Amino acid sequence: MSGPRLSVLLPTWNGEAQLARLLPVLARQEVQGGFEIRAVDSGSTDRTRGLLEEAGAIVTRIERSEFRHGRTRNDLAREARGELFVFLSQDALPAGERFLASLAAAFDDPRVAGAYARVLPHPGDDPLTARTVLDLPEAGEIPETRDLDGRGPLSSLDPRERARLCAFNDVASCIRRSVLERIPFPDVAFGEDSAWAARALEAGFRIRFAPEAVVLHSHRYTMRGAFERYRIDAAFQREVHGWRVRPTLLSAARGFAHELRQDLRHVARNGGAVHLLRSPFLRAAQVLGQHAGSREPWPYRAGVASGRSGR
Repeated sequence: MSGPRLSVLLPTWNGEAQLARLLPVLARQEVQGGFEIRAVDSGSTDRTRGLLEEAGAIVTRIERSEFRHGRTRNDLAREARGELFVFLSQDALPAGERFLASLAAAFDDPRVAGAYARVLPHPGDDPLTARTVLDLPEAGEIPETRDLDGRGPLSSLDPRERARLCAFNDVASCIRRSVLERIPFPDVAFGEDSAWAARALEAGFRIRFAPEAVVLHSHRYTMRGAFERYRIDAAFQREVHGWRVRPTLLSAARGFAHELRQDLRHVARNGGAVHLLRSPFLRAAQVLGQHAGSREPWPYRAGVASGRSGR
């Protein structure tokens, strides 16, 4: 008997609260060819595994110390039966019942290796958290298909353009099975999605941004969390793409002023002026993290855990 067209693959850890929202939404998805749910759980101590099994998911358990973003996703895909692999973070919430179908539609183009969804904030997010999400490229509404046709190798491109072309977000993404078998996620501690996209582009495939598929996903950062998150990302951009996000203190100062202006504009349009009291502290931590990451040695080597929150 043939398998489902899609396999929804979930890395999880203590995700009871998020899965209580996610699994009912997945159960209502309408997609031709059907889908299965598979999860790898990193030693949860709550009802994560029970909720998954109640929803009909096939669950594999590993020790928390064994989890790695790229390698664990490869292992999860190896047992899946679908021709398309949908990777979801446990705290990503699809919007609507056509989310899976909208992602799958991107693969009508036989050169598309991977597609990723539009990411929007939750309706109840505070203004600063919402604005942070809405300023990201993956919050855009214009679909885009990217390849290297006529561009030459990635190494020949401007660092910022290289980073833009390799954008890929496995918070909510889909990869063609045949491509992942040929080009697995690299076993890196951070940025496995962007690093995979670079390899796929170099192999002649295309990457699709599919804003028709929407997920709600956000993090409310503390000052410490913002500094660390943006430091790691800036270090990754410098190491992998050669792009220094905030190379000087002057660039950090300009970035700080820009972030404050954007917060002010967002609050003026949407309300929540009290949150502006938090803005200078949050944005200072953000741009100083970017400055630090643009200058310091790459902190993550094999065997070192990623600083990203969520799975």
